[in-house]
Amino acid sequence: MESKLFCIAGHIIKVVLESPWAFKKLTTEQEALVARLAAGEDAGVESVPADRQEQLALNDAIMGKTAMTKELWETMNQQEKDSFRHTLDFLQYAPFEVPSGTPLFTLTVHADPYDDSSRAAWKQVVAVDNVLPYYYGYEFEGDTIYEYFPAPGIKAGVFVQNASATQGHYYPCKGVGSVTTLMQVNTSLMIQFTFATAFHSTVLLHASVTRHEGMANLFFGVSGTGKSTHSRLWHQYVPGSDLMNDDNPVIRIVDGRAVVFGTPWSGKTLCYRNVQAPIRALVRLEQDPQNRIERLHSLQAYASVLAACSSIRWNHTVMDAIVPTVEALAMTVPCFRLRCHPDQEAVELCKNTIES
Repeated sequence: MESKLFCIAGHIIKVVLESPWAFKKLTTEQEALVARLAAGEDAGVESVPADRQEQLALNDAIMGKTAMTKELWETMNQQEKDSFRHTLDFLQYAPFEVPSGTPLFTLTVHADPYDDSSRAAWKQVVAVDNVLPYYYGYEFEGDTIYEYFPAPGIKAGVFVQNASATQGHYYPCKGVGSVTTLMQVNTSLMIQFTFATAFHSTVLLHASVTRHEGMANLFFGVSGTGKSTHSRLWHQYVPGSDLMNDDNPVIRIVDGRAVVFGTPWSGKTLCYRNVQAPIRALVRLEQDPQNRIERLHSLQAYASVLAACSSIRWNHTVMDAIVPTVEALAMTVPCFRLRCHPDQEAVELCKNTIES
């Protein structure tokens, strides 16, 4: 059995792996890279908009990641193959690793599948099956149980979390390998983090975060509006700007001030910087042939930000805890609506408005 501690936005979490699961060892080059990311340095990873998929391979190269190929697999002996099937690559969490501390919650990855003999008594509370991977949530005897499906009809595993979110357990289905298991463990950790930190003035926001002159700008909106594209254009046209996170940063209200933190969760973009910055502005993006920007009043800002939060809307206790944080965020940070076309003019309009 192995375990590691990680500190994300000031919250310590613990991950335990039952044998035969094990943490993948970092290469010497990756250890050096992790040290830089842990110090908040920019490794040169760029955001990955839909029209820049070639950036995926470049980011993998920066992170020292190598894809498993058929040719490589055929050179491995049986012991090496078994090890690969049960080795979880926690590189994205490595910049946040800490040697000690009291965890807010623990997630254990088990060796054996979950005993679902009580399934008939589960009460379904959520279903996300409009886009893969699917997941379904249930309540049973105070626990919340999630089933994950990377493809229709193919279950990857089960995540069980107690009512206080202090204990989580992930049970991979028989025969599921390390890549799929890690993807679902990531999802489980994000869910448990959302539950456990909601009572500590903390929220996860679906946004891309660009920092300029020490202040962070968060670009958010519905999927496909161009968050990653807009961040990339800032890095192209605004000297001194850098990417903090490209998908799921954490926001905390600290001493009445909104602060954003980098996380291990950054979507397709491998931006795993242990960095933080006060928030200058929240910018809701909408696609439009013309570039226009307006400041939202506090109620509009609240509604816009709440919609972008990674929240558990069916759980009223968690939602009640998240609401004051979102209210404080909407009241203390200027929020804008940017209707725009993905070009330099949109960036200049945004920058000149929010930094004036």
